[in-house]
Amino acid sequence: MPCSAADWAADAKVAIAEARGAGRLPILVGGTGLYIRTLLDGIAPVPEIDPAIRAAVRSYSVAHNHSALEREDPGAAARLRPSDTTRVARALEVIRSTGRPLAEWQKERSGGIGGEVELVPLLLLPPRDWLYERCDRRFDEMLSEEGIAEVRSLLARGLNPSLPALRAIGVREIAGYLRGELTREEALRAGRTATRQYAKRQYTWFSRQLPADWPRFAGPLDCGGLANALADLHAGLPR
Repeated sequence: MPCSAADWAADAKVAIAEARGAGRLPILVGGTGLYIRTLLDGIAPVPEIDPAIRAAVRSYSVAHNHSALEREDPGAAARLRPSDTTRVARALEVIRSTGRPLAEWQKERSGGIGGEVELVPLLLLPPRDWLYERCDRRFDEMLSEEGIAEVRSLLARGLNPSLPALRAIGVREIAGYLRGELTREEALRAGRTATRQYAKRQYTWFSRQLPADWPRFAGPLDCGGLANALADLHAGLPR
């Protein structure tokens, strides 16, 4: 079942409240920065999208929708990657359903918990070569018998190809291998590349989008420096 940033934030609020009620310390680890910002800052109060508009938008390819977005919301089209199926569709359905660009709605935020909690953040930005070597290793492990069996089982369910689960990194490449569209080596190269590209986008997003006063740790994550950074972080936690 698809889970939006708003859905995740609602579930996270419940989990955080339960942890705090039990006298425990909630720790958020990510991951997807947009979801964390939604939890902390709130979400734009975009009205419910007209179901007919949503169905129409999502019946087209991402290329078609991005072309339409260039005409109807040029600002969003310039910001979004033409291949970003989910965000392009979202921007297009918002402008069509509400008459206002998504960026205007996003200037208004509600429901965030950032002002209600004492936050002690730490942003991890390890060296790129260190990160990419681990990205490669991760996909090598995914392309195992267990990973292949998991994708085979997923494909056997006959799900809609547009669902996030079927567009996830690893699923696409292994599915191509299972269908005979890619050799194992081609699937391995494609998966490594996709993983690195995603990590690069996350790295850039975190380094630019999160508050400048959040502490950054830029060393490899398997060295003593991280332990020292975590010790400093722990020293700043509320007692």
